[in-house]
Amino acid sequence: MLERNISEEQLIELLETGDTRFKDDTRLWIAKAFPKRTDNLVCAAVVLEDLLVVKT
Repeated sequence: MLERNISEEQLIELLETGDTRFKDDTRLWIAKAFPKRTDNLVCAAVVLEDLLVVKT
């Protein structure tokens, strides 16, 4: 997050309102465009297990 300049607030917004694409029952990606950022999208790889694992 630090290297890509992603704030905790942006991560929370991404997880709550981003577009999801499932790879299978437990693995997915969540992506969202943030208008004030200069890159295309912020995307997180997510694993649904007993707890939520997010890799930014």
